[in-house]
Amino acid sequence: MSGEPDALAVVNQLRDLAADPLNRRAIVQDQGCVPGLILFLDHPNPQVVYSALLAVRYLAECRANREKMKGELGMMLSLQNVIQKTTSPGETKLLASEIYKILQASGSAEDQPDEAASCRRKAQFFLGSSNKRAKTVILHIEGLDDPSRRTLCEEALLKIRGVISFTFQMGVKRCIVRIRSDLKAEALGSAIASTNVMKAQQVVKNEDGNEVMIPFPEDGLVPVEQNVDLPDYLPEEESPSQEPDKAVTRVGSSQEGASWLNTATNFLSRSFYW
Repeated sequence: MSGEPDALAVVNQLRDLAADPLNRRAIVQDQGCVPGLILFLDHPNPQVVYSALLAVRYLAECRANREKMKGELGMMLSLQNVIQKTTSPGETKLLASEIYKILQASGSAEDQPDEAASCRRKAQFFLGSSNKRAKTVILHIEGLDDPSRRTLCEEALLKIRGVISFTFQMGVKRCIVRIRSDLKAEALGSAIASTNVMKAQQVVKNEDGNEVMIPFPEDGLVPVEQNVDLPDYLPEEESPSQEPDKAVTRVGSSQEGASWLNTATNFLSRSFYW
């Protein structure tokens, strides 16, 4: 019984580390983390399974990771089992199905490594993970129902100069966006509204620690400086912050991240054999 809280804590931390694009290649290259996540997909605790799926989904955001993840022993079979399992919650099945389709398409013409340069640029583990020039905005997007809507949302966000990276959580209609600290969150709301089929709200935590949704003003759009060449992600820059992160999940320092990765690997080594 004492092992279950440890399992949930480890998988949650791996999920949080994988949420930062700077960490994804290093996590997949580690010999223990991905096999451990695969085993977590068969865990009896539904929270552990869902958290492991989120971690896998984050890692699959980097196209350079997908072929290795697809070829990892048990990955595709475990995802199929989650999808077909009658006791799996609907949201869990939806997330597992999305990951399965992404990995299944790995290597196809529509999955060319246009993100590989971005991943190579961020290959140093935890480089800039505590970048104070950047902040994270969490958006809840009404209308984010299917891959076509997701594509529209991606195109809108990529046009904004100051967006560093973004990650979707389709099951809960959320998008986690890392932006420069001088870019207003309202610009993201304007970009989403410009699709004419989706509407965004900002997710923040109140004084009690509970999540609340704040709608963006509808009267007039915020001017958005657009990218001309549309790279995968804008490079992050290190500089002092003049504005605290409010709607931010802090990933932590490189020392904290490296320590937690070692903890996760040691835990997996003690608990499983492969």
